[in-house]
Amino acid sequence: MVKLIHTLADHGDDVNCCAFSVSLLATCSLDKTVRLYSLSDFTELPHSPLKFHTYAVHYCCFSPSGHILASCSTDGTTVLWNTQNGQILAVMEQPSGSPVRVCQFSPDSTYVASGAADGTLVLWNAQSHKLYRCGSVKDGSLVACAFSPDGNLFVTGSSCGDLTVWDDKMRCLHSEKAHDLGITCCDFSSQPVLDGEQSLQFFRLASCGQDCQVKIWLVSFTHVLGFELKYKSALSGHSAPVLACAFSHDGQMLVSGSVDKSVIVYDTITGNILHRLTQHTRYVTTCAFAPNILLLATGSMDKTVNVWQFDVETLCQARSTDDQLKQFTEDWSEEDVSAWLCSQGLKDLVGIFKMNNIDGSELLSLTKESLADDLKIESLGLRNKLLRKIEELRTKVKSISSEMPDEFICPITRELMTDPVIASDGYSYEREAMESWISKKKRTSPMTNLVLPSLVLTPNRTLKMAINRWLETHQK
Repeated sequence: MVKLIHTLADHGDDVNCCAFSVSLLATCSLDKTVRLYSLSDFTELPHSPLKFHTYAVHYCCFSPSGHILASCSTDGTTVLWNTQNGQILAVMEQPSGSPVRVCQFSPDSTYVASGAADGTLVLWNAQSHKLYRCGSVKDGSLVACAFSPDGNLFVTGSSCGDLTVWDDKMRCLHSEKAHDLGITCCDFSSQPVLDGEQSLQFFRLASCGQDCQVKIWLVSFTHVLGFELKYKSALSGHSAPVLACAFSHDGQMLVSGSVDKSVIVYDTITGNILHRLTQHTRYVTTCAFAPNILLLATGSMDKTVNVWQFDVETLCQARSTDDQLKQFTEDWSEEDVSAWLCSQGLKDLVGIFKMNNIDGSELLSLTKESLADDLKIESLGLRNKLLRKIEELRTKVKSISSEMPDEFICPITRELMTDPVIASDGYSYEREAMESWISKKKRTSPMTNLVLPSLVLTPNRTLKMAINRWLETHQK
């Protein structure tokens, strides 16, 4: 299910925040330091800990590229660090001098937002490190902030319980009481959802607070139709204030951490509890999923950070289609393969697989000959058991493609479309694939080879809804 694979115990005081990049894990603490760890073996980097702040470090986050880390502190500063060498790139002082409680990069790395204890909010230019815009909320401290994945807006949460939505020009679009006793954290899912009634694209927003609740919202904003915030549901499970929440990279799971010392992992769609983790001995203050791989980090006032790994069973629960399982399996790292072997009762083979650098794609291509001749697995029973497990994976990744309607397949990628668009030749394609086709100066139709009369791509909402309905009936 979920396995604790590492515990980091280097901080000398409460852990306030943890954050992932593709290759690193960052943690920060009341002990005034920020620490960086490699995801390959969870060793601390040579230039860690990062020291500059003179008081507690409340929050840390990576830029989208992972090359820059931002941290903010009671000392009133937001600091940008070079993650490769630990050097300070900029020190941005909150104009009011108030303690900075939260900071976030915009999705395109243009801005860094910093929110302070006096309710002031600053957008900094991430390149020039100059102040871009200032604002403030009416009441309370700013303790939470999250940018929408498209960068059109961002949301802040206050200690008074107000959820405030701002556009990219820092104009207040909306504010409402979301949690009676105060908000503690908020996070956007990176995966959009389609509202069936209006065919509008929404983003899921999670918020949590001192009222012991985790709430799910749907947020939409277009310059034509304006802004809309819809309350969707509340997730139960915690018996005390909830201090942190975060979506998984694929949007299928949501995790929360609480004063009740527990961590809960929910299925985003159903709201069902998938896992309850209770290893921390004090309040759980922070939680974060890694991008692209199923790792979870949780931090606590017990001064530790726990790193958890999800196995294939959880992956199947969290992923909506076997097609996504195929993509994930082929992208498995050597460590993912090792975790899979352990989950299948084949722990004794981990050393052999690591020695031969077997990753996901190589795992799927193994045969009885390669197991005997290349990997030198002598036991016939062990070889046969492994082959049965591999065949189960192959069956899962093949079964869906044989049943899938042809019109759901992109003519360019030959894969299931997730964002279908209609080109001027009348055919539907996966948006990213068609945009790539056009960017390579191919102004011809991939289907007819004739010149495209227009490069405009129109969302095919009808096809997308048909694909989603088909997936819902075939995902079990």
